[in-house]
Amino acid sequence: MNMHPKSADGVPHREEAEEALETLRRWAEGASVTEIAALDPAISRLLPGRELSNYPALSRKYPGDFTPDERYKASMPDLQNGPASLIVGARTQIQHVGISNFRLPIRYHTRDNGDVTLETSVTGTVSLEAEKKGINMSRIMRSFYAHAERTFSYDVMEAALDDYKADLESFDARLQMRFSFPVKVASLRSGLAGWQYYDIALELAEAAGVRKQIIHLDYVYSSTCPCSLELSEHAREMRGQLATPHSQRSVARISVVTEGPRCLWFEDIIDMARAAVPTETQVMVKREDEQAFAELNAANPIFVEDAARSFAARLLADPRVGDFRIVASHQESLHSHDAVSVLTEGPTFASESLDPRLFATLHHVG
Repeated sequence: MNMHPKSADGVPHREEAEEALETLRRWAEGASVTEIAALDPAISRLLPGRELSNYPALSRKYPGDFTPDERYKASMPDLQNGPASLIVGARTQIQHVGISNFRLPIRYHTRDNGDVTLETSVTGTVSLEAEKKGINMSRIMRSFYAHAERTFSYDVMEAALDDYKADLESFDARLQMRFSFPVKVASLRSGLAGWQYYDIALELAEAAGVRKQIIHLDYVYSSTCPCSLELSEHAREMRGQLATPHSQRSVARISVVTEGPRCLWFEDIIDMARAAVPTETQVMVKREDEQAFAELNAANPIFVEDAARSFAARLLADPRVGDFRIVASHQESLHSHDAVSVLTEGPTFASESLDPRLFATLHHVG
């Protein structure tokens, strides 16, 4: 190798540039189009037979009549499926990579043998091995769309998960579907009825070859503080002072792993939540309903700890429920902060760390 002394100002000599250019050309002869593009697409202009004095005049008109054939498609660069040498950063496994919040209408079967079509937000992810650059994320959507016209069941989710796991050659995978589920609910005394909407998410998660079916429900209720109720009654009794206990809109996110052959319907888990804490917020209300709601709250005063344990008691009694987690938030009218609790059963939801925004996601707009 010839050694050329650096110029006084540190600029390489022409001979050094010529040697570097020859080295670059030799590397490019054995490199793929993808590798060249990853380093610098302009390198192709330096290769023999592909020299250009300047950039070509590119068309600015959209070619609406252009249809790529198989040969053309095969020539297109695919950086996500490139070699491990293209990996940026640490060469380590990624537990979840995919797409979130692609939406489409899904048909769901209800407990009373009816069907309802709901806009559904879908999240699909897979694991990525340390030696793989990335995944083609559109394959997750294509796999799901292949099954989207069927009425929902966990069998449909399993088929979609199998498809995109095979397409992407991944070990672990997760599919989650979020939607707002309508249920007609009667008022307490007036005989009216209105539609209550429940935020529900269905999840199919596979890790180390084990699949779990999970249902998440957000249940919104009123919580009257037992301490405030007793203090209000004390003021009335001891001093003839009118006082009112404080209550607030509250939310519990109930997540359960389903077990056994019997179906756990959406309506079933809603019924369990309502049986545990009956002070669900109301839809249609006349004066007699408002009075009834005040009486119902007084009959069921509840701290956030009581709420979590009340929900847990119902879940523990149902053989269709395996592991579960209850996250409750009482969004205080007395304090400028919220009262919260987390109760888990089994290893699925056990965690030493909390998402910093976990409780903030329980705030529901009326």
